[in-house]
Amino acid sequence: MIDPELRELYQEIILDHGRHPRHFGQLEGANREADGHNPLCGDKVRVYLRVDNDDKIEDVMFDGRGCAISIASASMMTELLTGKNVSEGKALMDAFLSMVKGEDACFEGVDEDDLDQLQAMSGVSEFPMRVKCATLAWHTFAAAADGTQEATTE
Repeated sequence: MIDPELRELYQEIILDHGRHPRHFGQLEGANREADGHNPLCGDKVRVYLRVDNDDKIEDVMFDGRGCAISIASASMMTELLTGKNVSEGKALMDAFLSMVKGEDACFEGVDEDDLDQLQAMSGVSEFPMRVKCATLAWHTFAAAADGTQEATTE
């Protein structure tokens, strides 16, 4: 159970990212992108990546529409992925997916500060129907990184 004061702080972080998403819009010069869709609620997201020859994520942006959790998760994701290698981004994604599903996870090799920032989304694990909202952008990032054009939460 999350401390009530932390829960309130986490809710404020999610609301801030949901209302004022970072890295929102189309990315000029993107060399990888994918569309994501959650058919249960209708959330849609497109993730744009600019990845260099060494697999470093130079820039990442997203656009789309969805609930506050979906938009906040995408916003937080873009802040954390910029400057990382694709493999680091996927390791962070795996840790995040485990966190929001309430699973035990191995966080080895994942930056502790990044995990602290993502902790705001950990409360989603208490609402199984919202997990797909929180993970949509991350699955879409993985699809874009792999050169797949579409991702779904199904």
